[in-house]
Amino acid sequence: MFSTFKLLFVYLTLGPLAGIVGIPYSFLRRDISLLYRVAMWIVRTGLNAGGIRVEVTGRENIPAGKSCIFMSNHVSNLDPPVLMPILPGRSSVLLKKELMRIPILGTAMRMGKFVPVERGSRREAAQASVLAAGEALREGLHMLVFPEGTRSKDGHLATFKKGPFYLAKETGAPIVPIAISGTERLMRKGSALITPGVVRVQMLAAIEPEDYPTREALLVAVRQAIADALPSEMKPLL
Repeated sequence: MFSTFKLLFVYLTLGPLAGIVGIPYSFLRRDISLLYRVAMWIVRTGLNAGGIRVEVTGRENIPAGKSCIFMSNHVSNLDPPVLMPILPGRSSVLLKKELMRIPILGTAMRMGKFVPVERGSRREAAQASVLAAGEALREGLHMLVFPEGTRSKDGHLATFKKGPFYLAKETGAPIVPIAISGTERLMRKGSALITPGVVRVQMLAAIEPEDYPTREALLVAVRQAIADALPSEMKPLL
């Protein structure tokens, strides 16, 4: 519980302060880069305060000079704060629309071109999310996506949604699959408590959408790459 308190203390103390100062500053300069770097520093500082150590391998697999779509398995609410600071440059992320309603944070995320997604949304809303994500990629941002659509219920890799692969096919952006493990033990689904420990992040060889004839084939390739890299207890049951 003490780890949870320390992490939240960092986020709740530094986060609003950064937003109150950084949002007007970024708006006036029409550049959110500095606020983004400060936010990532706060995220890393909070993880360190909570006793969470992140081990990253495979950075050499990230294509240089290209906007990429990073696709990761999803087992914990810790996954986004673990992954965002270790991605190069500046990244957007597909996230639940409700998060955009959080005061200060929601404003900063909109300025950072984070892309809201409605669960069970209409086809038109889903298409709008894909278009917004495509625009972010074309502006030079990376995109972080959890293609399962939500956290795994049991830690095993679940089925993937097709939307992210439509995005990849439309933009041609290379996909960097990510296998993350450890967060499922440090912050379990349904619990707000954090346990100190190690998170392992493996960035896998990039996959080029143009090498696959269909979205379905691309989906299978990315899912298989992540499944192969996960520990046995997290591999898909099907």
